[in-house]
This record gives sequence, structure tokens and C-alpha cells, in this order.
Amino acid sequence: MSKLSSVNKYFIKYKWRLFLGLLFTTVSGKFAVMPGNKIGKILDDVKQLVDSGASKEVVMPIVVKTGLVLLGLALLRGFFMFMTRQTLIVMSRHIEYDQKNEIYNQYQRLNTGFYKSNFTGDLMNRISEDVSRVRMYTGPSIMYFTNMLAITTFGVIEMWKVNHILTIYVLTPLPFLALSIYYVNRIIFKKSGKIQAQLSGLTTTAQESFSGIRVIKSFVQEKNMMRFFNENSENYRQSSINLSVTEAVYFPSMNFFIGLSMLSTILIGGYFTINGKITGGDIAKFVFLINLLMFPISSIGMVASMTQRAGASQKRIDEFLDLEPAITSPANAVKQTLKGDVEFSNISFTYPHTGINAIQHLSLKIKPGQKVAIIGKTGSGKSTLAHMMLRMYDTTGGEVLLDGVDIKKFDLHDLRRQIAYTPQEAYLFSDTIYNNIKFGKDDATEAEVKNAARMADLENDIAGMSHGYETVVGERGVMLSGGQKQRMVLARAIIKNSPLLILDECLSAVDTQTEKNILANLKEFLVDKTTLVITHRIFTSWTFDQIIVLDDGNIAEQGNHEELMQLNGRYAQLYIHQTS
Repeated sequence: MSKLSSVNKYFIKYKWRLFLGLLFTTVSGKFAVMPGNKIGKILDDVKQLVDSGASKEVVMPIVVKTGLVLLGLALLRGFFMFMTRQTLIVMSRHIEYDQKNEIYNQYQRLNTGFYKSNFTGDLMNRISEDVSRVRMYTGPSIMYFTNMLAITTFGVIEMWKVNHILTIYVLTPLPFLALSIYYVNRIIFKKSGKIQAQLSGLTTTAQESFSGIRVIKSFVQEKNMMRFFNENSENYRQSSINLSVTEAVYFPSMNFFIGLSMLSTILIGGYFTINGKITGGDIAKFVFLINLLMFPISSIGMVASMTQRAGASQKRIDEFLDLEPAITSPANAVKQTLKGDVEFSNISFTYPHTGINAIQHLSLKIKPGQKVAIIGKTGSGKSTLAHMMLRMYDTTGGEVLLDGVDIKKFDLHDLRRQIAYTPQEAYLFSDTIYNNIKFGKDDATEAEVKNAARMADLENDIAGMSHGYETVVGERGVMLSGGQKQRMVLARAIIKNSPLLILDECLSAVDTQTEKNILANLKEFLVDKTTLVITHRIFTSWTFDQIIVLDDGNIAEQGNHEELMQLNGRYAQLYIHQTS
């Protein structure tokens, strides 16, 4: 239960629903027990009337009246059971909603490094399967436990009123039942945690297979992936069966101990009846109450199982929620309109999850409005510079300054709002073209969306689609070509109209003519904007203020086109190779 203490804040939030739910469950339990008195009394009364020679006309009205009373008690019990579900079960749905939002907000808070070291399937499992199991505790588990407590309490009181000794005999098996439940619960808790971890792995495997299905099919790896999935699925199946075998101990144990209680009632109760200590109606009352107690007491196992599973799931959720993002906005964060002055002052960076030294003691100054090209081979640190400017990662040495202010002093939201970025991976949402472009600016007008598409040379492509801007691009833009996806991501960045623009391999998948059209469209748009172009290809139609050639995280060459051509170094060789 200590693992579930973090859920108490939700119980406090919905305290009135919880209070009313517990009240309704208790009242329902009271109405469930009350028929026992009526049944015992009517049997004794009927026996007394029959023994005294009363006629059928005298007995039947009494029986009918008692039957109507029993019907009324059943209806009242049903009504309060309905109210119980309308409070406790609805409360659990509210808690489920709050928990999912809390986990999703945590997803938004955590930095890029976290997602590079964790699997999507595991993250999805926490917000779906783990939360669902906690809901079974906050709703059904509490409802069943309270119902068991109420019926057991009221039932034992009624038994005690009839005969103390018989009640003790009837209840003697129950402590042994509690001990068996405690022992089995400890085993279930350990096995539940293992199963949840296996389910996360299984979900991850399935998610990766669905996302990479085209790669799997193109390499004819369906059988291998199926075999791999089957192995993981079989491990999960065996663990689940193992857990089910353990849980299966509950109900036979319940029936065994309840059977002992029933046997005690018949044997000892019969003996007391023969000796005149209790009546036949009292035995009937005991039998009714024991049968009534059967489900509530048998639900102890179900409640314990749900609680143990919820505890294992809540532990995983808490571990995730306790993670603090490595990159946050500082206290008294700076909020100011950026002019576009960028300076990398002796920066170094090592990726924490791989240990790769991406940048080493690099210094670079970019003035407002300058156009800078970053060129270098794969792994030279080009994209890392973009991540530094967006503060996706913090430097391990040196400073990144924007308008002379250390980037770590800026408000993160305000900083990223003023920087437009096109990543290497052209990621699109499964939505319309219009909404994918508008994603860059929430309040963008239709004219702005179409203008951004025009500058990205997308107008003709969109016009050729059956639904135009309302065309749904599919998951990750699967309905579009690589070049169309890149241009749509570019349009998304253009629509922000930010003072800083970072283009990371944004035109690698487009043909030469399309590239020329886009660069021509952007010339006027980027006049007053600081632009960082990360590329393998040289844009011959643009004049850059600075061209930086990176090699293993260091600046190998720096200057404008003419200066670098005179050096006859790497840039000159790349230019000659490309233009020839």
C-alpha cells in the first residue's frame, strides 16, 4: 500500500465523491444484511402458526407481506449500489484522466536526451496499461473492499446477537484465510512488476515493427521479426500464466474456508437447536448471512490482486514522474525579443548517452541578419550546433550567447518560440497539410499558410492533390514523398517568421530545380533574419556571409566563398566536385 500513497492527493481532490461513495456502499451493505432478520423471523412465525393450527388464510398474508418487504430491501440495496458506482467508479475515471494528463505533461517537460535513452513502447505503456491498473485500485478495488467491510461488519453483528459461541465457530476459519491471502499477495507483487516490464518490451517491439514495416518488407525480414515477437510474446505469456496460477489459489481457498463456516453452522447450529438455545429461523439467518458473505469475502483475493498490481504500476509511474528534466528555465528567466546575434564561446559538448565528443572548444560569432553555412561530413557536429542554439542540450563547456546573454538564462518557451527550425528528420503529424503547416504558428491565417507553402515551392504539389490543403498526409507523412515532406517542414518553419532560422539539411531530398526555386523565394524573406544553413551540398545561388567547415567538432576552415576557394582546401574541393 505504501507504493500507492502518491494516489492520495487525488482522493483529497475528489473527497466528496469518495465520501459519498463510501457512504452509499455502507448503506447498501446494511440493506443487504437486513433480509436475514426478516427471513429468520418469518420462518419462526410460520412454524409457530402452523404448530398452533392456524389456517392457510392466516399464514399467507404474513408471507406475502414479508416478501414485499424483502423486495423493497432488494430495490433499496440496488439503488444504493447504483449510486456507489456513480460516485466511486466515476471518481476513478476522473483520477485516470488526471493521471494521464500528469504523465503527458511530464513527457513534454523532459528533454531530448531522455527520449534518446528510452523506448516509445515503454513510455506508452506507462500512460495506458499502468494507469489502467491504478484505476482498478482507485475505483473497483475500493468499492469491493468497502462493500466487503460493510457486509462483514453488519453480518457479524447480526450473528453475534443470535449466539456468541456459534458466531465464533463460524468465523474461526477467516484468520487462516487472511494469512493465505497475505502470503500469496507478496508473490503477486513481485510477479506483477516483472510482467509490466515484459509488457513494455513487447509494446516497444510491436511499435517499432509497425513504424518500420516498409523496411521489414523490403528486406524480407517478416519471418525473423515474427520469430522475435513470438519469443517476447511467449515470455510474457508464460509469466502471465505463472501469475494466474498464483492468483488461482485465492478462490479455492475462499470456497474451502467458506465451506468450513457453512459446515460449522449446520452441525453446531443443529446441536444448539436441538438443545433449545437457538431456533430454526436463526439457523436460516446464519445460512443466509454466510452465503451473503461469500462474495464479499471472496473478493478479498480480487481486491488484493488489483491492489498489488496497482502498486507495481504506480511505482513505475512514480519513478517516471520523479524524473527531473535536465534542461529547465531558470528562476527570473530572461524574456526579450531576439535580434539574431549569436556567439558560440569556446563550447564543448559530449553526448551523455554515447560519450561521443561532438564539439571541442569551438568559437564562432554570427551577427544579426547574417547567412552562415555549416558544412562538414557526417558526425562532424553540424546538427549539434543547432541543438545548442535551441537548448535541446546544454554545453559541457563554454557558453552559447544570444544577443550577449547566456542562453541558459532565457525562458525556454520564449527562446524556442523565436527560433524557427527544420530538423533533418522531416516529421509530420497524421493530419491535414494545412494543419501541419499551421503547426508552426497557432494563430496563422489562411493567407500565411498558403504563402509559406508558396515559398517552400509546394503550391503545385498541393493543387494536384484531390483534397488540396485538407489532404491527410498519414502517419509521419507516409502519403508524401521525401521531398514533399521536407518542403512541408520548411513551410512550417517559414510561417513562424522568427528572427533566427536554422535549416538542417532541409533540401537534401529535393531536386536541383526545386532547390533553386525555394532559395529564390527565400532570398527576400531572409534579408533581416539570421540564418544558419546546415548542409552537405553547397548552395551556389546564395551568397553566405560566413562558411564554416567542421571536422570532428572543430572549425577546419572559415570564411566567405572567395576566401575559402583561395585556400584550396576542403571547401574548394567540395565545390569543384559538386559544380563539375
